[in-house]
Amino acid sequence: MKFQGFLGRTSRFVLCLTASYALPLYAAPETQAPLVTRAALDPSLVDDRGANAHFVEQEAENAVTDGTIIGPARSAYTLPAEASGRAAVKLLPGQYVEFTLPRAANAITVRYSIPDSPTGGGITAPLDVSVNGTSPVTMTLTSQYSWLYNQYPFSNDPNADLLFPDQYITECACVPSATTPPPIITKPFRPNHFYDEQRLPLGHTYHAGDKIRLTAPTSSNAAWTIIDLLDSELVGPPHRDKSAVNVQLFGADPTGQRDSADAFDAAIAFAKLRHREVYLPPGIYQVNRHILVDNVTIEGAGNWYTIVKGHQVTLSTPLPDGSVHTGVGFYGKYAADGGSSNVHLSGFAIEGDVRERIDSDQVNGVGGALSNSTIEGLYIHHTKVGMWLDGPMSNLIVRNNIIVDQIADGINFHTGVTDSVVANNFVRNTGDDALAMWSEKIEDANNTFDHNTVQTPVLANGIALYGGTDNTVSNNLVADPIREGSGLQVGSRFGAQPFTGSLWITNNTTVRSGPFELNWNIGLGAIWIYALEGSIDADIEVVGNSFLDNTYNAIMLVSDFPVKDLYTITNVHFKDDRVDGTGTSVVSARVAGSASFENVDARNVGAVGVNNCGSFHFTPAGSEFTLIDLGSNDGGGTTGPWLAPWELPNTITCDDRPPVVPPPPPSPWDTSE
Repeated sequence: MKFQGFLGRTSRFVLCLTASYALPLYAAPETQAPLVTRAALDPSLVDDRGANAHFVEQEAENAVTDGTIIGPARSAYTLPAEASGRAAVKLLPGQYVEFTLPRAANAITVRYSIPDSPTGGGITAPLDVSVNGTSPVTMTLTSQYSWLYNQYPFSNDPNADLLFPDQYITECACVPSATTPPPIITKPFRPNHFYDEQRLPLGHTYHAGDKIRLTAPTSSNAAWTIIDLLDSELVGPPHRDKSAVNVQLFGADPTGQRDSADAFDAAIAFAKLRHREVYLPPGIYQVNRHILVDNVTIEGAGNWYTIVKGHQVTLSTPLPDGSVHTGVGFYGKYAADGGSSNVHLSGFAIEGDVRERIDSDQVNGVGGALSNSTIEGLYIHHTKVGMWLDGPMSNLIVRNNIIVDQIADGINFHTGVTDSVVANNFVRNTGDDALAMWSEKIEDANNTFDHNTVQTPVLANGIALYGGTDNTVSNNLVADPIREGSGLQVGSRFGAQPFTGSLWITNNTTVRSGPFELNWNIGLGAIWIYALEGSIDADIEVVGNSFLDNTYNAIMLVSDFPVKDLYTITNVHFKDDRVDGTGTSVVSARVAGSASFENVDARNVGAVGVNNCGSFHFTPAGSEFTLIDLGSNDGGGTTGPWLAPWELPNTITCDDRPPVVPPPPPSPWDTSE
């Protein structure tokens, strides 16, 4: 059975498990054990948090190379900042980076960046892959899905003028169209979304100690190639289901030459009549529109084997929802049409063709309303949003999926999603919130985001909750948010329904979070509680979390300045949390209200433990924000205990933009501390 993998739109080879051509083996010499990480951390620091992925992650900056390590650095709009761990390796033509396999593998994923074309739209460039010094196989890398510019919702043109010259920008601290003389705006303006990734089946099983070398050939047309990391895995044999309805019997083309959408529809209709499942055998199937799913099970051979791939198609007339394009995606019926139920999708990849952000477009991997359903084992790549679910809907389980390189969100529970679970998913390089619950119009309720890994969301947050009741965020790992968001956000914004009942944020780990907020020109917290459109007074329990290597603050509670006298944040309870490293404070309060703290331990704190500005009235009675000390809040940093008696209950300690003291790398916490 062929082992077919997606190598990019212009890749030269697709290797097969039983193909006669494979990279040959030989015994690798004994060397030091390769360094395996999770979110660029020692795995012991994130034990039992995040997704239990099938692959092993190795950072390029820890590998052998004759290239140049870039970073670590955290300034937005730079290549190191968007790399996992905020560092990567830059290869000039002729240079290499070499990884030693930590365990058996027959497939790899390479996360990389190459330059854009001078006028936008991307280029392609070769990357040679060899194992143990063998003749290389060439991957064809592309920047066609990366490199965005300018103000939100961004441009693909590096030479474009400001999209909104009548809006304030921090680069000139001005409104450009209202400024005389007009400011000089450097182009390209705010380049971002630099990275992409590709998967490559190796055609053979290699073993621990074998060496995979990635080389930018001397003939490369790319001035440079950045290698961020290598994921390696041992992919099992394809899943087979002879009793299911095979789409190929209805004309689906596994070579990808002909559009198979109608064949998919016919197979689904037949299977529903016969109460059978639908099977997608190994192959690449071209699908250029939505596949409507309701009361059906669709299973592939595995997401390395079954690939559903489509072009983005411009519609002759916009749809009622505002879409001007369509593309590959599996959609339930919309809630207004009754929604879908009993849908089960598993074991295939969805490869989209989305290169620009158009918020009205429904060009997502999975969409619509899916109640009493499961989505499992999918690989979703190059769509706008991996899964955008529009409720009301209930009882959806989303688990064991990989969602990467999205223009916008990873997964969004939008409007009235209830009693649903997102668990053990891996999400990397989203262009907006990686995981979100957005209670627009109708609250999301009784949902859980558990044991997911989020890496490098380029814009916005790792995990965000906008309103809702009785939701849980637990045991997740969130790393490297880049700008205008943070690791975890609780936000009264975007027209969301108020928070009610309880919200549990428990046993999560964030790392290298608390980034710089461009619009406010201040640093955020790894957890960011934001009262923008209303007060937040639900019972919020923040328990057992670890906030590691925070660029600025670990915890921020804030209201926007124009509404600072309208809204408050109260009834927030921090307990049994650990903070290891802050560039500034443990807590930054820029709002009226209160929060309690119990057994919150901190170390390597770069500034005063509590930066308490309240609502900026600086009254003789102290700050408008009160800290309630429930005991056992230990540790501190350069200024002594982080929660010192003199700071309680509401001492004004406001420093609007304190200097940043980069913390040391996180390390294991002594259980006796």
